[in-house]
Amino acid sequence: MRRTPSRRLFAAALLVASVLAPTAATPAIASHAVGCDRYGPDRCPSDGLGPELTARLDKAIEDVRRQADIPGVVVGLWMPGKGNYVRATGVADTTTGRPMSTDFFTRIGSETKTFTVTALLKLVDDHRVRLDDPISTYIRGVPNGRRITLRHLAEMRSGLFPYTSDPDFEHDLLSDPSRTFTPHEVLAYGYKHKNTFAPGTQFQYSNSNLVLLGLVIEKVSGLRAADFIEKRVVRPAHLDHTLFPKGPEFPKPHARGYTNQTLSGDIEDSTDWNPSWAWTAGAMISNLQDLRRWAKIVATGTLLTPETQKQRLKTLPTGYPGTSYGLGIFKSGGWTGHNGSIPGYESVTVYLPSQKATLVVLLNTDITYQGQEPTSLVARAITQIVTPRNVYDRPVPPR
Repeated sequence: MRRTPSRRLFAAALLVASVLAPTAATPAIASHAVGCDRYGPDRCPSDGLGPELTARLDKAIEDVRRQADIPGVVVGLWMPGKGNYVRATGVADTTTGRPMSTDFFTRIGSETKTFTVTALLKLVDDHRVRLDDPISTYIRGVPNGRRITLRHLAEMRSGLFPYTSDPDFEHDLLSDPSRTFTPHEVLAYGYKHKNTFAPGTQFQYSNSNLVLLGLVIEKVSGLRAADFIEKRVVRPAHLDHTLFPKGPEFPKPHARGYTNQTLSGDIEDSTDWNPSWAWTAGAMISNLQDLRRWAKIVATGTLLTPETQKQRLKTLPTGYPGTSYGLGIFKSGGWTGHNGSIPGYESVTVYLPSQKATLVVLLNTDITYQGQEPTSLVARAITQIVTPRNVYDRPVPPR
């Protein structure tokens, strides 16, 4: 298999990526609908979406899974007044054929950003930081730090070079995926490069921004970022299966994860890779039911004051039609939330305020298909059916 070109290395799926080779073929596994199997193939319980719509969703998801060669897919869709749809299809382990399950833990990659920014906004509500404070007030050595504000960092408009795009970082990480990185070590890779634009003038997705916000949280709170997020965000949100790992630890049960973000470009099992390099930008772990709960909390601002949530939802253009970005949160086709991508795993957790609907998509691969993230393909296929006026992640026009 060919060496894959550098792409959004370990970043969330907001940019168009280059075409990569598909995963090895995986055996088909029948979809399992939670609470539906005992009713037979033609019926679902009263809280389901009904046999016709369920069948359409089953087919659409399986078509995408096969086309994009995704090993396993978990989908949760909750639409008040209409019903629910919860499915696991495909395999959790391509070697053993173990089926995917809706109760697995998963690495959520850049969905971590919603937790980190919520933690920052808790400090705003506590009057301990201000969004328009320069980062230099808290952290020394940031290029152009006197002009870059906490707001710029949270909304991806700082101009700081993304450390994950540095060739030396890519080589060092992929040479030893078990390595532990410190926040200052990863930031140093980005600091070698000139800033890409003046603060506030453009959108550029950069993990450097969120690592810096993690350091601000530690500086101001006096706690480890993971501990502050646990204390002020995860626990108040009653997320009992969401955690910030210290290293490669990964609670069971979980699916194996598959990536081609490797030095050779070959597909590897990345399940136990150390996510320390992603830290407050992408290291967290959660599961389907916790993400269902989190989707509404983060989109409606349950943990924040109304004014702070209003600031959070003030989204700006990203340069990609249909998608705008606020403070650690995006809007796509009317859906509000975030996605995540880390080697071996992808996720989408979004909420549609107009219908109070929640959609969560979890995959055990991050390998793109024809330049598109596999979670975007799945989420788009689902929303085209259930919310045709609000389609998640509209295709980006050719350039």
